[in-house]
Amino acid sequence: MQDELPEVTIRPAVVDDADAIAQVHVASWRQAYAGHVPQAQLDGLDTGSWSRSWRDRIAGRHGTILVAEDDGDVIGFVSYGASRDEDASPGTIEIYAIYLEPHAWGHGAAREMMRTLLGSLPDSGTVTLWALASNERARHFYRRHGFTPDGVERMEEIGGASVLEVRYRRG
Repeated sequence: MQDELPEVTIRPAVVDDADAIAQVHVASWRQAYAGHVPQAQLDGLDTGSWSRSWRDRIAGRHGTILVAEDDGDVIGFVSYGASRDEDASPGTIEIYAIYLEPHAWGHGAAREMMRTLLGSLPDSGTVTLWALASNERARHFYRRHGFTPDGVERMEEIGGASVLEVRYRRG
């Protein structure tokens, strides 16, 4: 494992974080999904539209959004709330997104975001998330945090290509 980041702070997102969240989102997608989704989709990502979307989500209080800061700079975020899956039991939480600046990968910030999120939930709660079946790096991270595939899969379209997603569950 690489060196830990010196001072990672996890805190609730505020509207002024939207631009930084969008930049993290785009940079992470471009790195993490290269070879998994069409390159044209990654090349066409627009931080401006993602920033507007994140601003609306934060202002509208759509779920909970936490950011990871290193020396005052947003380097990651996690977004979660009530599960959107039709078969979810009441009270099931879904992690909608967890992304980190690629330069911060392997330094512990994503682990701290996940620990903070999981630590804020009831011990008896169920948490789910969706991961690209082909993204072994992400799937390994989720397994390290106690998530296991629950047998549910779906096909999603990203940039005109069909990709397989696997649902992970904890609790």
